Amino acid sequence: MIKNLKKRMTSAAVAGLAVMAVTSAGAADLTLRGASLFDNEHSYSKTLIKFGELVNEKAGEQITFDLRGNSELGIEPDYVNFLTQGVAIDYAIIAPSNLARFAPSLPLMDMPFVFRDLEHWNSVLSSDVLKPLEEELLDKADLIIVGYAGGGTRNLISNKKISNIEELGGHKMRVMGAPIQARVFQAITAAPSAIAYSEVYNAIQTGVVDGLENESASLLQYKFFEVAPHITLTQHSITVRPIIMSGKSFRKLSAELQAVVMQAGAEAGDYGRGVESSEDSLKLEQMKVAGQIEVHDFADREKLLELVTPVQDAYAAELGAEELLAAIRSK
Repeated sequence: MIKNLKKRMTSAAVAGLAVMAVTSAGAADLTLRGASLFDNEHSYSKTLIKFGELVNEKAGEQITFDLRGNSELGIEPDYVNFLTQGVAIDYAIIAPSNLARFAPSLPLMDMPFVFRDLEHWNSVLSSDVLKPLEEELLDKADLIIVGYAGGGTRNLISNKKISNIEELGGHKMRVMGAPIQARVFQAITAAPSAIAYSEVYNAIQTGVVDGLENESASLLQYKFFEVAPHITLTQHSITVRPIIMSGKSFRKLSAELQAVVMQAGAEAGDYGRGVESSEDSLKLEQMKVAGQIEVHDFADREKLLELVTPVQDAYAAELGAEELLAAIRSK
């Protein structure tokens, strides 16, 4: 990947805002700013902190990493705009659905029901299966995937009990903005709608939707259990969360630091996947013991898999990504 990136480097200087302190001066002067929706106890923030630590270990404590958490710099669509423009922030963890407008195939890596289990998920992320998506994102948005975090198991979060396909029918739920998200949940008879993440709590309170789908960490962080205390173990997704760096920021680094960033990103991703996958069930149990949630098994999960497979196949065909989907399934 580094060779491809070098080909894209230009001699023109890229002007940055005062808040983005990446420069082409000595490495000791470098500051890289990151952004996170969460506090430092969340697995995504821990992963980004680890990324900075690893870069400095490998580069000899040369770079200042300034991570702004708790949505101080906005939400993920804001981060994407900043990163593509090369202003305000240099790195962040971004959900694939929030990158879909640049690289329509990218949500394949986060498509509901695409991973059989944690072992399958880890096998895919530890391979080069997703390389075509990395190249598409670089080409169309000038964004570089330096590693893969994630690992949370996503379930339904609702203001009512859902334990079978009959109860799921017509369920009004918030989904992420990528079209495949809505199509998959429509296929399993729910009624999905894309709503900004920051508006979900109020949307449940006011009856616009009855719930959402997410992992345990977000359920706890945003206290969705206050308005939607029912958790249905559909286990429809194991999250893939790319660690993204702005191409404009990356190209301001020396070739040596570019190599360090790529290596540190891969290792930080491994670290983050371990953290989140181990913490996920613990946080779910914590909320259950505290009486904040009621957890329900889903009786017809095999039926859900049967319903979504044709939707996945059709979506991959539209994108010309049949081989990619086959490769993911075959790992």
